[in-house]
Amino acid sequence: MGILISEHKSFLIKRINAGEPFTDIKGQLLHLHDDSFQLFTTLQSKKFNHQSFSFSVIKEKNQCEIKADYYVGVDWLGTTGRTIYIEPKLNAGLSEYFNTCLNGEENSTEIPEQFESQETIKAHEVNYLSILLKVMALPQTASYSKDVIQIDWNAKYIEIDQKDDRLTPFLIIQFLQHLKTIVRKGLKKAYYKTQENLNSKIKGKVLIGQHIKKNVFKNRLTSTFCEFQVFGEDHFENRFLKKVLEFATSYIENNPLLFSSNIESIKHILNYCRPAFEHISTQVDVHQLKQSKKNPFFNEYGEAVRIGQFILKRFSYTITKTTQKKIETPPFWIDMPRLFELYFYYQLIKANPEDTHHIHYQFSTYGNSLDILISKPGYEMVIDTKYKLKYIKSHIHQDIRQVSGYSRLKKVINEMKSKNSEWKEDTLLDCLIVYPHLHQPTKDNATTPSSLLEEFSIENIKKQFENTDNQITAYHKVFKLGINLPVL
Repeated sequence: MGILISEHKSFLIKRINAGEPFTDIKGQLLHLHDDSFQLFTTLQSKKFNHQSFSFSVIKEKNQCEIKADYYVGVDWLGTTGRTIYIEPKLNAGLSEYFNTCLNGEENSTEIPEQFESQETIKAHEVNYLSILLKVMALPQTASYSKDVIQIDWNAKYIEIDQKDDRLTPFLIIQFLQHLKTIVRKGLKKAYYKTQENLNSKIKGKVLIGQHIKKNVFKNRLTSTFCEFQVFGEDHFENRFLKKVLEFATSYIENNPLLFSSNIESIKHILNYCRPAFEHISTQVDVHQLKQSKKNPFFNEYGEAVRIGQFILKRFSYTITKTTQKKIETPPFWIDMPRLFELYFYYQLIKANPEDTHHIHYQFSTYGNSLDILISKPGYEMVIDTKYKLKYIKSHIHQDIRQVSGYSRLKKVINEMKSKNSEWKEDTLLDCLIVYPHLHQPTKDNATTPSSLLEEFSIENIKKQFENTDNQITAYHKVFKLGINLPVL
């Protein structure tokens, strides 16, 4: 039996005494008798990386609280025999809470009145596939997408409905976007072995056994069965990619609703890629992939093959499993904060094609890693993305102190001086916090919040600092900007 919650929500499990009625899962609360509750006493928080948890466990004497962070996925709850399923839903009302908190007084703990209103507390499901499609569309951002998802192939698989499958659409979009890049550049050519019954000539190595069966016994005295090398596109890597493409095509055709509004874009990628593999065979030995050599000119092959292996493993190398209604999935987690960070980086790269050398992603120094550093003369700033809607005051100030600390790093200052000869060491860098927004204009309310960023050129971002809605008044030269996320 599984527990279903959404991002940054909690689920409470309480112990009840013997003889009291048993209550099954309802809403965000579960009552269990003592024997069943004991299983949860050993449950531990699930680490995603050294800094954060996929979900946290807070245990007390008679209750256990499971708190989801901003990660989406399915996993086992320790040895309890139950599973947890976290879906990508964010509360639209919390966006306004974020804005109010940042502009509030330092010691204020009052919750905004609009946050108390039930009308604003409405969950939207973030269209993470649409975000992924964009992130994977640019080589600069696609190269950083490797760690966005974690899959535990060694754990026991979890049975779910096909309609709840989040892993496969994610992998397929990653694969197709890498494949599109490969096709656009042109399929790699390589030497590969082929076997052919040649007439009146010998090429390569004569396969004696096959030659006797096909020619000697049949009195074909002028034919020789040979194995030889050919230089072309029909080698085992391209064959493997075509095989994965067939699995992806079958899955998309049988489950179009899982891709929601992104289905037309995905079909367009399929139609773009398929002609390039028309003359490629699908006869491939997966073990041959271990013998493949990396080519720096075709870096996309390595990641496409890696994800392709995940897709085939996901279906146990059986294409009929792409049509099943009940499926088994390995435990997995999608890093939504990382995906949001890449989404903003994608928007920056796309909007500033001539200034990409001034946009430094994951600028690292002394164990610190800045999300984004802008070194364009006159527009210098440190940017930190925060995938948070519900902000507690201490958390907000902690984030601001973090981004302010980044701007004081000597390596950051030296980078500014190298790009701008007039830069002075005592100059304070602009600091910007970028957060998600779920504003969806309607017929009755078609206006866009003034604090919402829609045009991502560096010049426009700098211009938004003049807007008082984007100024964090408690700090000097620290700003905030919301960007809209696609929702279903």
